[in-house]
Amino acid sequence: MQITVVKSKIHRVKVTGADLNYIGSITIDEDLMDAANIIRGEKVQIVNNNNGERLETYAIPGPRNSGEITLNGAAARKVAVGDVLILITYGIMDIEKAKTFNPSLVFPNENNNLLE
Repeated sequence: MQITVVKSKIHRVKVTGADLNYIGSITIDEDLMDAANIIRGEKVQIVNNNNGERLETYAIPGPRNSGEITLNGAAARKVAVGDVLILITYGIMDIEKAKTFNPSLVFPNENNNLLE
């Protein structure tokens, strides 16, 4: 049997931008993506702590050490700059592997989204 489990999480980052005219996706500081083991194009669930919105899109890397978290396209309507988000990715694996799997959990600085 296979189950879906949390693969990675970036906990409590602030939205730095919302670009309605971009094609789509979420732009994430590439340092955060690396720390959370998220790759370009990977599906990301976005949980907005400010308004309760939940949505899915895909990740694209932003400039390193920038703290950038920008929602693009239609997703830009679901956030405001300064909203606090949790970004989650999932993996599918055998249940026995899932019992010992450790997800990548990242807790950046809540003021600037940077790793410390």
